[in-house]
Amino acid sequence: MIDTKNVVTDAPLKFTEGAIRKLHEIQAEGTEDLAPYLRIGVKGGGCSGLSYLLAFDQKEENDNEYLVEGIPVIMNKAHVMYVIGMEVDYEYGLNTRGFVFNNPNAKETCGCGESFSA
Repeated sequence: MIDTKNVVTDAPLKFTEGAIRKLHEIQAEGTEDLAPYLRIGVKGGGCSGLSYLLAFDQKEENDNEYLVEGIPVIMNKAHVMYVIGMEVDYEYGLNTRGFVFNNPNAKETCGCGESFSA
């Protein structure tokens, strides 16, 4: 069960209409073992130093919780500074199909768009 008493209303990032649509599709297709929260953040690695993290997960002690278009989103408090102002999109194109991260905090990004340096 999702705890809504600690939900922050303003998420530090935005999801486009296409990203929200795809996330709702994933939730609708999900099995019972799909975790209830969408985790977004960063982790060490990738060709530019940090890579993006986007996966359904369980809430942890250091997480902030947001509600975005009916989707419960969690983020480690330490990751907020890396993604503040970021826009997450979903592209359906021939060359690119998947989630795309448009991050104004990224000083450098790699060609795949999945890693960056801050």
